[in-house]
Amino acid sequence: MSAEPGAGVHVLGVRHHGPGSARGVRSALEALQPDVVLIEGPPDADELLPLAAQAGMKPPVALLVYALDTPAHAVFYPFAVFSPEWQAIQYALGRSLPVRFIDLPQAHQLVPEALAQEKAEPPREDALAGLARAAGHEDSEGWWEQLIEQRQDARGVFEAVLEAMTAVREVGGDIPPREALREAHMRRCIRQARKEGFQRIAVVCGAWHAPALVQARPAREDDALLKGLPKTKVAATWIPWTYDRLGWRSGYGAGVESPGWYAHLWLTPERPVSTWAARIAQLLRGEGLDASSASVIETVRLAEALAALRGRSAVGLGELRDAALSVLCEGDATPLALVHDRLEVGTGLGEVPSDVPAVPLARDLAALQKSLRLPPTSESKLQELDLRKELDRGRSRLLHRLRLLDIPWGTPEDDTRNAKGTFRENWRVKWEPELAVRVVEASLFGNTVESAATSRVRARAAEAKELDTLTALLEASLLAELSASIDTVLGHVQELSTRSADVPKLMEAFPPLVRTVRYGSVRETPTEPILAIIHGLLERILIGLPGACVALDEDAARERHGQLSALHAAMVLLEDKERLEEWSHALEGLVQRDAVHGLLRGAALRLRVEMGHVEDAALGPLARKALSPAVPPAEAAAWLEGLVTGSALLLLHRDDLWAALDGWLSGLTRETFVEQLPLVRRAFSRFGAAERRAMADRIRRPATAVGGARSVRTDDLDPERVAQVLPVLSLILGVRLDENLG
Repeated sequence: MSAEPGAGVHVLGVRHHGPGSARGVRSALEALQPDVVLIEGPPDADELLPLAAQAGMKPPVALLVYALDTPAHAVFYPFAVFSPEWQAIQYALGRSLPVRFIDLPQAHQLVPEALAQEKAEPPREDALAGLARAAGHEDSEGWWEQLIEQRQDARGVFEAVLEAMTAVREVGGDIPPREALREAHMRRCIRQARKEGFQRIAVVCGAWHAPALVQARPAREDDALLKGLPKTKVAATWIPWTYDRLGWRSGYGAGVESPGWYAHLWLTPERPVSTWAARIAQLLRGEGLDASSASVIETVRLAEALAALRGRSAVGLGELRDAALSVLCEGDATPLALVHDRLEVGTGLGEVPSDVPAVPLARDLAALQKSLRLPPTSESKLQELDLRKELDRGRSRLLHRLRLLDIPWGTPEDDTRNAKGTFRENWRVKWEPELAVRVVEASLFGNTVESAATSRVRARAAEAKELDTLTALLEASLLAELSASIDTVLGHVQELSTRSADVPKLMEAFPPLVRTVRYGSVRETPTEPILAIIHGLLERILIGLPGACVALDEDAARERHGQLSALHAAMVLLEDKERLEEWSHALEGLVQRDAVHGLLRGAALRLRVEMGHVEDAALGPLARKALSPAVPPAEAAAWLEGLVTGSALLLLHRDDLWAALDGWLSGLTRETFVEQLPLVRRAFSRFGAAERRAMADRIRRPATAVGGARSVRTDDLDPERVAQVLPVLSLILGVRLDENLG
């Protein structure tokens, strides 16, 4: 049942997460009746072990150990109900036996020197891969599942595992330095237990380490290895964990591929195959898919037949997956992906008791989550908030404050405030276990969410060197309703804005300030001081705008185009008629100035048209000038792109502009046309399908041109010449133009 490095010492080598290993450990402990249980884990968390017996502790959970000075240096020790270590803990606590962790303390492992060494060490190869291939399996996951995890009788299993791992280690080369330190400390802890007089010692460790704990080794050698190790102060706590974070894809080194399946094997030891197939059917029915009882029976039969064909002693997840794909999913892999995510990996967040040690910030956050009826969950959920309701406003306030603390529990969906009004916010919320570390890090700024967020904002404002950074911070502070920090940020904005001469930076800083004023009424924030800054910024922007739009290359022009569009949207949002008039006058200066990049001249004209400040009669001459033969084709194409970006209506309903575009394209030489075709296509690429169809229809059925040109009738067209033109127009517009004209 065990291997003994000394009288009364029993080493149980396990896989860290596996129902068969867990079942074997329980059976072995019942037979051994040990006086003490030693477990591979962090001794730094020994004081937290009794909490694992409380009723409020519901796996999956994890021990979080972090360095007090640098909380980002942290490590997790996850436990599922089917983890052998968890079952060993429950066995010991249920019988009031001493239970201890014996791995190398994280106080030594979380120091910078140890972290650097660990990072430099190459990852350990899969030690069981060779044994798995020899047994006819493609990978060690399936082999171990068949050999251990689906096993009901644990007799002789630990001896077999020890023998196999001993052979693997003998051909595996030298042990990495960090692993040698860990094993030396485990041996020291075993010796200490024997010195304390314990007669029957049970040791639960990873199978890889078992041979090192069985073989005799002089204590002085281990003491020499462990002497003088650097150390740092650490703290530990229990946190909720998720099954998907036990999976390989999460990056957790001791993960398993299908923790949901392993939980099923642990909780449903009788008839696991048929109950699993029934769960798949239930899931599919919940998604509106057909899954009859007859299909469940057929799935089980097919899985059993596959296991027999493959020489398996029992049906495994691979056979069930293949059978479900063929029968329940009818060969469609899409539902099978849902089965993988919901069942094989599994969902759900564990729970820890309320009296678990935690930093004050974590306790305040938990209280807010409870009062706002917004519990953390591992499922991604959409929260549609109406800020006129106090509960929703409180939820919004909390999510915004957490984002300022770099705790992204919630992510704002596409900004729908302009479309739905100022009282709506949509958030996508999902709690990830790693956010517990972020909470610890943020606790350095305060003991409550509000005080920590306020301190964080003030610190960032003091560090900010760019005006746009400050205005974005001001907007975020408004949304988070941090009244204590808003005045501080405003002071920094006022100071930096008066010293900044960088017009593009002023343009980037302007929209967040306008949004702050526009939505300030929702958050009951005074807007007069912000308006004063806005007016001062706008005055300086309007003066410096022409100079900021000349002598630009292609990339710089596109960047300025984005800033110009954002600034215009902010001006419209501001709803100040006097300022809008000033803005329109500044845009007209760009339109009339030949030194301004064509993209920006076209965009400025487009914005003035949208404001209703350009007469139709004036649009034609401006277009003919910008698209005249004297203008370099690249410049003309850039102007056209700036003009039409946004909507095709400008072209569709203004004949003079249409005629100017037609004349420009018709006047290009073949070589120039081919050269400029990508630019022209880019100008039209943002149009919707309906807009492109409308333009194509106009091309097929031309209206009467403006300015004395004769009306063009379709029966006047030469079909052969039309046939040569249509493919080119199709290429430009992205729609087919091969229909018969008429």
